[in-house]
Amino acid sequence: MVKTTAIHLIPDPSTVIRPVHVYSEEQTAQIEELRQYAHSLVLPESDPYYKWELRWLNKPDTIPRYMRAAKWKMNDAQKRIKGTLEWRREFKPDLIPPDEVKVESETGKIVLNGFDKDGRPIIYMRPGRENTVTSPRQLRHLVWWLERAKDMMPPGQESLVIMVDYKTATLRTNPSISTAIKVLGILQQHYVETLGRAIIINLPMILNFFYKGIAPFLDPVTRDKMRFNPDVTELIPRSHLDSEFGGDYEYEFDYESYWKQIVDHCGIAPDGTRLPGYFDGSKSAVTTLPPAENGVVSTAVSDVKDTPERKDEVARRGSTLDEDGDTPVV
Repeated sequence: MVKTTAIHLIPDPSTVIRPVHVYSEEQTAQIEELRQYAHSLVLPESDPYYKWELRWLNKPDTIPRYMRAAKWKMNDAQKRIKGTLEWRREFKPDLIPPDEVKVESETGKIVLNGFDKDGRPIIYMRPGRENTVTSPRQLRHLVWWLERAKDMMPPGQESLVIMVDYKTATLRTNPSISTAIKVLGILQQHYVETLGRAIIINLPMILNFFYKGIAPFLDPVTRDKMRFNPDVTELIPRSHLDSEFGGDYEYEFDYESYWKQIVDHCGIAPDGTRLPGYFDGSKSAVTTLPPAENGVVSTAVSDVKDTPERKDEVARRGSTLDEDGDTPVV
């Protein structure tokens, strides 16, 4: 197949996002109680970050995720969400300017591209492509990608996949244990219930100590989601899986093209805010009607702009564009 620089911005047409969480009346009441508590902590309207804080709190998955992470213990849930609100006010993860972290993406050491069979966005991490020294910017770069993955989640999907490929990784390029612990802290404390699956492949024996070093800092939930060298074709559609891992997707990383596709798709303004029409996320969300259960079934795709990369993606999937040039007909 011919190589392509076009990335997958929407799930494969065969994807079905099934109900994952169904809540009892008691749990629904607890979610509402936590919601009221969280809103009592919101910044004053005069604060520049007010609308971004409210934006995050009002996302349908935010409050339920914190209740689940706390195992329905209200005191713990309140402590967790208060801690994240404080962290977000300081870190402002949703307002990181693209140019602040762009240099970190030059080699493709972190690439958000495609979705697994459950509609989870996939973040590929390749430590062997490390191009910068340890710094706070590296952490902000990772958080940038967590936020973009959240932007790209189709309705009904609340989690993502992280695939770490250690091919070509060395002791020099691998992140330090202290950096890894900081990353784990952000994931486990401020992106609760967001990691759906962690896939680790090509781990050399020399780096086994790395996982032994971070093991004490892995909570049981995170540890249970880790898979070492699984058959990834069982987890990711071949159309979205890089040929390097046994898929049919002949993706060729091109730094400038890749960066532009992501920034344009998510509507990120140069100052880190959103372009008009993108405040609630990217415009390529799967159009759905939520069923009676607490889940969503994918049915169609809408509001995808007719770019050369988009036409290439549609052609690869064997789809055609409707008469407006927007929506793939599958």
